[in-house]
Amino acid sequence: MHRAYKFLLRPTVRQEQALVEMLRDHCSLYNGALQERRDAYRHVSRTSVKYGDQSGQLKDIRAFDPERQGRWSFSSQQATLRRLDKAMQAFFRRVKAGQTPGYPRFRGVTWFDTVEFPKDGDGCRRDSTPHDPVTRVRLQGVGHIRVHQHRPVKGRVKTISVKREGRQWYVVLSCGQGPAESLPATGAVTGIDMGIAHFLTTSEGEHIANPRHGKRNAAALADAQRALKAFPRCKRDNRSARHRRAVEKVAQLHRKVRRQRTDHAHKTAVTLVRDYDAIAHEQLRIANMVRTPKPKPDPEAPGIFFLPNGAAAKAGLNKSIHDAGWGVFLGILAHKAESAGRVLIPVDPRNTSRTCPACGHVSGENRTTQAKFECVRCGHTANADMVGALNVAVRAGLVLPDVA
Repeated sequence: MHRAYKFLLRPTVRQEQALVEMLRDHCSLYNGALQERRDAYRHVSRTSVKYGDQSGQLKDIRAFDPERQGRWSFSSQQATLRRLDKAMQAFFRRVKAGQTPGYPRFRGVTWFDTVEFPKDGDGCRRDSTPHDPVTRVRLQGVGHIRVHQHRPVKGRVKTISVKREGRQWYVVLSCGQGPAESLPATGAVTGIDMGIAHFLTTSEGEHIANPRHGKRNAAALADAQRALKAFPRCKRDNRSARHRRAVEKVAQLHRKVRRQRTDHAHKTAVTLVRDYDAIAHEQLRIANMVRTPKPKPDPEAPGIFFLPNGAAAKAGLNKSIHDAGWGVFLGILAHKAESAGRVLIPVDPRNTSRTCPACGHVSGENRTTQAKFECVRCGHTANADMVGALNVAVRAGLVLPDVA
């Protein structure tokens, strides 16, 4: 199995300047390679440029511009060209599948935030000063950068990436490890139901509160966005100091919400993985759940007037779904379950909250409110979220203790 470790870098002022220049030059290489592919395809000959063709030009490019392109690792530049090639292959795949193509775009300086080194020791070196108690990583053209390594790295490091997030820099280590180290068996199994009122509910009736990080920071984010709106749109180099601070404030608040949401997902997933041997969850299609409702034309004036379609209420629900971060949580839960040797079972979510666990009757009238379930056939009452979790566990074939 594979595991990634992300550590904070603490570069000096000169090292940070070199890191910015490294991103700038890799961005320039990416855009230049994309422009070459566009020009070749627009030519009357319809020439197709591949990765091998562009990689073969790197030696001449580095010799022509030694002060910029020649400073950096040859392998990292090849990785940037592979990144473009992967984007082009995905574009053609979507075209053949009849999907929205999404042609690769040119990257601005602030859009290009990651440089990858395909191999430890080729242009980069993790733990470059083993004799020093302070961990450092060496990057070609930058030097030895101090790393805030807050936990040990297990396994063999395969790739090293340098990433910029706002004003902070990180190093991401991708490691190959052996088989997963399974946790001791607990003999317990559960089903979970994702929700808005509660983040999730287990089949035993335990509720995990929804922190609503986005809603809690909405007022501060709205103030920051209003302050940013006061400045006219202009290029990055033409922004004043106050304009740049306003941009950074908005980005900082978005990063705060994202980190809070991810932290909550990690802690909740760890708790579930430690307590249960098998976990069943709904296989949610979140992209379909947050779609905007279709307009309803007025039959008396089609194409001119439209009837209410509940778009305002749906927009509020969609915002709550995004704020809960179900997709982030389920992805983290899958990785942690694999690492701990636990079983994760996705099931069809249809009618899980409308099916009576006592008699099996399915009806939308069974769920009278958001929190209450009352079967119209047998009269069984329970918490609606717990009913959904029980039905998820039953569909997964898990044998649960009698929790009624």
